[in-house]
Amino acid sequence: MLAEISNRCNAVEECYEFMLAYAAQGFRSDRDSKSGGEVRDFLHRAVTALTGLAETCALAAKQEGLESAEKYLAFFAVLDRDARDSLAAIELVLAQPAISSQLIDNLNASIHLRALLTDLFLVDEILKKQDQPAAQVATSEQE
Repeated sequence: MLAEISNRCNAVEECYEFMLAYAAQGFRSDRDSKSGGEVRDFLHRAVTALTGLAETCALAAKQEGLESAEKYLAFFAVLDRDARDSLAAIELVLAQPAISSQLIDNLNASIHLRALLTDLFLVDEILKKQDQPAAQVATSEQE
């Protein structure tokens, strides 16, 4: 389950990185280039990754028997709000007949997407610690 969450986080992060490059290219439409065709694919992958992400995280926290489960669940409520807000923005962009670089640049600048990315960076970092044996975590924290 932790690997699935990590994969979802990676899909959203990859989408964001692709969008940064797409925004810099000055396309008027997603029909102008190969990158234009890919932008919708990346956005759809992000939608799939975000759908039900908070619920998956909450289930994983319970299955893993993590200490301070209530702290995780409180954060996953924040993640859920940020994911839903970001989904609304991404789906609005996907509903457009043409996706320009400027539109993607505006999506990248969205406070909702930025909050979500920060949430995902936090979750991903915590998951990396959960996957490591305790001795290895202590060693990496000392560095």
